[in-house]
Amino acid sequence: MSRITVIGAGFGALTAVQKLRKLDAGLQIDVVAPRPEFVYLPGMIWIPTGLRSGADLTLSLNSFFARQRVNFHAGRVTGVENGGRTVVTDKGKIENDGLIISSGGRFIKKLPGIEHAITPCEGIPAAEKIRDRLASMEDGGTIAFGFSSNPKEPSAMRGGPMFEFLFGIDRWLRKQGRRDRFELVFFTPAEKPGQRLGEKAVKGILSTMAKRDVKTYLGHKIKGFEADRVITEGAEFRADLIIFMPGMTGNKWFAESGLPLSEGGMLKANRYCQVEEQEKVYVAGDSGSYPGPGWMPKQAHMADLQAEAAAANLVGELNGDQPSATFKAELVCIIDSYDTGMMVYRTDKRNLVTPAFSGFHWAKRLFEWHYLREYRK
Repeated sequence: MSRITVIGAGFGALTAVQKLRKLDAGLQIDVVAPRPEFVYLPGMIWIPTGLRSGADLTLSLNSFFARQRVNFHAGRVTGVENGGRTVVTDKGKIENDGLIISSGGRFIKKLPGIEHAITPCEGIPAAEKIRDRLASMEDGGTIAFGFSSNPKEPSAMRGGPMFEFLFGIDRWLRKQGRRDRFELVFFTPAEKPGQRLGEKAVKGILSTMAKRDVKTYLGHKIKGFEADRVITEGAEFRADLIIFMPGMTGNKWFAESGLPLSEGGMLKANRYCQVEEQEKVYVAGDSGSYPGPGWMPKQAHMADLQAEAAAANLVGELNGDQPSATFKAELVCIIDSYDTGMMVYRTDKRNLVTPAFSGFHWAKRLFEWHYLREYRK
């Protein structure tokens, strides 16, 4: 019986578990994560405006792991040894015949004063903090929304959710009749925010900002933050609430793992999601740096596609075959605005951007329900 260890309990990790079990009913699968729970991160955009709560988006994985016959190990990974055959955790060591790393990325928190900004995709508590801060701003104020990338790995960023927080909160305030009390500001070092979504999306995003009276500071390097201020090389401005998504890098333990890293600190992978020059070690999702177009996103959909390829190739390698499964570079998202949404689709051959439509908001909610069914059983 082959033993496979999966690090993580997010999108890529859980998709890898399902694919592994489908391919080989006899595998011993060990999953390592701090807790046996899944947080549906895309739904966090709705927490500040009350459409979702933390409880709605946090699911226990105990039943799922039981159905998939997974051995769950609660702990934090601190490293790997023996070329990946041993996973070291704060609770002990786990041996394996094959390894899939899908432990996500880590936000770069080096800017001076970044403790004054809330990074929403860090988890439920961050989104709830935005909700509570909004509730306390009865007399209005200035809300600043922004993001940046990892300069050594431009694709390691999460810009899309920031547009959703911006447009969602704008729409929510308008429905409450409070928008005139607030100034909304958007800032980023990029001259064309959302460029990975395609030129059509950039035009649509900037046009929407203009129509919604959102002030923009674009193309200037961010120097830091103060409790009530955003400072860039081109300007500085006051803000009562700062919502900011910094660029991403790899987990802290990657640096001491002996595994090859990209310049930006991610695990360096080939087109088969195999960590370069490593036997039976694969990566899926935000932990990896993959070959592909510069616009290839760090999003749940890509993590799922990469996890399926990684699982198929690992099982094949255990059976003596060469890796052959690849993943499609595909960007699919709905930029939600509380009760409406804009659909964006991009591949090497196509780039589709739709007008805003209420049906896309409900499609996003329907997809959430459909995706989570497997974990709610």
